[in-house]
Amino acid sequence: MSDTDSYEAPRRRMVETVASRVDDDRVLAALEAVPRHEFVPPDRRDSAYADRPLPIGDGQTISAPHMVAIMADLLEAEPGDAILEIGTGCGYHAAVTAELVGDENVYTVEYSGELAERARDRLAELGYDDVSVRVGDGRDGWPNHAPYDAVYFTCATATVPDPVVEQVRPGGQVLAPIGTGRQTLVDATKRPDGSLERTDRGGVRFVRMRG
Repeated sequence: MSDTDSYEAPRRRMVETVASRVDDDRVLAALEAVPRHEFVPPDRRDSAYADRPLPIGDGQTISAPHMVAIMADLLEAEPGDAILEIGTGCGYHAAVTAELVGDENVYTVEYSGELAERARDRLAELGYDDVSVRVGDGRDGWPNHAPYDAVYFTCATATVPDPVVEQVRPGGQVLAPIGTGRQTLVDATKRPDGSLERTDRGGVRFVRMRG
């Protein structure tokens, strides 16, 4: 049995575990398509498909599969949508998003140069060559490719930074864990006047945004 084959059954079980939390079958297909074990450190691969966060180095984590599934489902992204991710981490969430919209439509910003380089290499090795990875402060977003149809944060922020909101088109979506101690997953739509219409999606726990 090849290394890849040995992870197929655990990956299917992971998808079955999170299926009840997801309405869009495309999200489940994306989770089944992306080899999560390739994004975690070698000494953590035995736990790659357990439904819990795992450390990836530099004080950061890969989110639990159910959280990635919930966020991907809430995103309601369609093929061709331009998506900005704040917090690349290991690149796993970006790969799942790429399965939904096409890798050339995913732009992701990572504070840590080391993590960004590692994620960029891993994404390319796995065929997500056109995911664009930038080292920078997520509070600045990535204005070069704006406007985006949606932005999501994989790290908690006290408020959604104004520059990021400005880079989302009117009618576009912002999905972010908001709060420093207690955090709430906020699902917002950008109104024509630039303000956000917010819906709270429940309590969450993410690493804090750096910068």
